Amino acid sequence: MKLDHLVISAADLDAATAEFEERLGVSFEAGGKHPLMGTHNRLLSLGPDLYLEIIAIDSEAADPNRARWFSLDRFSGPPKLTNWVVSTDALAEFLRIVPEAGEATQLSRGDLRWEMAIPANGSLPCDDIFPALIQWEGEAHPAKRLPDRACRLASFSICHPQIARIRDVITLRDDRVVLAQGMAGLSAILQTPRGLVKLG
Repeated sequence: MKLDHLVISAADLDAATAEFEERLGVSFEAGGKHPLMGTHNRLLSLGPDLYLEIIAIDSEAADPNRARWFSLDRFSGPPKLTNWVVSTDALAEFLRIVPEAGEATQLSRGDLRWEMAIPANGSLPCDDIFPALIQWEGEAHPAKRLPDRACRLASFSICHPQIARIRDVITLRDDRVVLAQGMAGLSAILQTPRGLVKLG
């Protein structure tokens, strides 16, 4: 298992992108649309194998007739760090152990192909603190295609009163990631051209 990307949820993609470009001092790249979910996104490289995603409901998309991922149907307020995504090469096996993490769903955009665990109600376990799970097909990955904007993840903290429930099934060999018991929430510190910036 490996940390794949961090997710900032937003009510409006353009406004959120402008805000975070100002905060970080860099430009985000156009991501794309997700017709199955009725969402769209922008992306920022955090290195060759990690990226930051801003995602929002696409007002021009058709109603997906299902709950959108990352609890976006219930999102309101200013954009903020809401989710983290972990990649695995054994998604089906993992979901047999933790079925509440979602149902494996095939997705694609251009030549990118991936399978993602999406809960039926759009909400992940542990108050949405449990990671979303993804399995990429082939070598194609968004992080490999994004220009390097000199942004890197310095640290990432995951807190929850029942953190053991996450720690028991999520094994990451990443010194930047800390799982701690406490009030539910996520926070990250990025090294950027404007110095250290905290996301939370």
